Amino acid sequence: MAAVVVLVIILVVSLLAGVHWYVWRRLVRDTTAPGGLARRLGTAAIWVLPVLSFAALTSGRVGAPFWLERVLAWPGYLWLAVLLYLVLALLAGEAVRPVLRRVLDRRDRAAAGGPDRDAEPSTPSGSSATGTAAARASGAAGDRRRPAGAGAALGGTAEDAGADHGRAAAVAVDSAPAAQPSGTDATTGTDTDTDTEADTGTGGPAAPGGDTGATAGAGGVSRRLFVSRVVGGAAATAALGTVGYGTYGVLRGPRVKRVTVPLAKLPRAAHGFRIAVVSDIHLGPILGRAHTQRIVDSINATQPDLVAVVGDLVDGSVADLGSAAEPLARLRSRHGSFFVTGNHEYFSGADEWVDHVRELGLRPLRNERVEIAGGFDLAGVDDVAGEDEGQGPDFAKALGDRDRARAAVLLAHQPVVIHDAVEQGVDLQLSGHTHGGQLWPGNHLAELANPTVAGLERYGDTQLYVTRGAGAWGPPVRVGASSDITVVELASRQA
Repeated sequence: MAAVVVLVIILVVSLLAGVHWYVWRRLVRDTTAPGGLARRLGTAAIWVLPVLSFAALTSGRVGAPFWLERVLAWPGYLWLAVLLYLVLALLAGEAVRPVLRRVLDRRDRAAAGGPDRDAEPSTPSGSSATGTAAARASGAAGDRRRPAGAGAALGGTAEDAGADHGRAAAVAVDSAPAAQPSGTDATTGTDTDTDTEADTGTGGPAAPGGDTGATAGAGGVSRRLFVSRVVGGAAATAALGTVGYGTYGVLRGPRVKRVTVPLAKLPRAAHGFRIAVVSDIHLGPILGRAHTQRIVDSINATQPDLVAVVGDLVDGSVADLGSAAEPLARLRSRHGSFFVTGNHEYFSGADEWVDHVRELGLRPLRNERVEIAGGFDLAGVDDVAGEDEGQGPDFAKALGDRDRARAAVLLAHQPVVIHDAVEQGVDLQLSGHTHGGQLWPGNHLAELANPTVAGLERYGDTQLYVTRGAGAWGPPVRVGASSDITVVELASRQA
């Protein structure tokens, strides 16, 4: 087992090293001059940022002071999100690079050709083109016979000398072959740019195999450097814009969603019963008391009949985050607020947090059940992560002796226990845990580990609703999986 863990660590570190090298190559090496300040700063950032990310991920586990966790969290976690979208954007840019080079090749060839060299000045109607060509040839021949400076030596004026020089230059241009754009094959005109280190951005000669001075834009910037800067700049802009918008979505607070779930066994009296479901708040070094208050305000505004907090409330100890959770004491509902543990509670001292939320007025359901008057049974089970501590879910204890003629709603943090819920005849399971993938395309990975990533699905006679959660783990960023609080309205088919 230890050997497997070591192998996984080696693979992960190798992958991260390769990804950072790729980002450095495309975003730093290919766009800056060797030895320049930009090159040195970019290289330093590629070394420092992953170190900050590793420190942010491990500081809480090793018992670092909470103030240090907060210092490390913002740059360390945000870099992970930026890195993801930088790599995706740069990979997309690999398809753009050859297209852009081809466009620049054509532009350079057109610029080298200039106006049509075979076109003659317009002549009066009826004049002889042959005569014009002959006159030009005669003048050119005379120029070739006349020694340099002949106009002045024979008593001509300075104007004559200038004319002589101009005619000589015209002959040279007319007789020279069309210039080939640098970086293209003389026979086929195809791009021979090899992305070498030779370009320094000065427009000077390049090493063999690289650009040989072709320019794309002002300042003599080589084509390779120009393309690298355009693609790299676009990738950086796209990554930073995506992460910035995703961060704003988390810090703004979750949106309220509403879904109606019909239950066959729900009595007519409970028709329209509203449960405010919130999960994955993830209080920690980034999301604190203000985040909790936004969630409480949003829930109270819906005027629910019952509040269900289905795990992953915190990423840290009661000592560090107890005050951040205090606004939960202001939750308001007719039948109270209930809480079940998530896997992150077992990283943070689950028993202490259970005691703390009880002090805040929430009722923990630890493998137990309560009867909601005139309505249904509400049960809750501990998260499967608790099995490592001798706890974990106990469905028989929570649901074994109930009256199956009554509707049952189960609170369970992870959707993976849905099959146990089906065996126990549960009508509706409310879960979180997945974050809806949080960072696209993470939703595709989440689908591999969870039966449902987000939304409502049916498994036999049991329905499963999974909320995307109200916070974020790691990077305070969500892309393609906005945070939410869901008001689940139960509907009686008898009604």
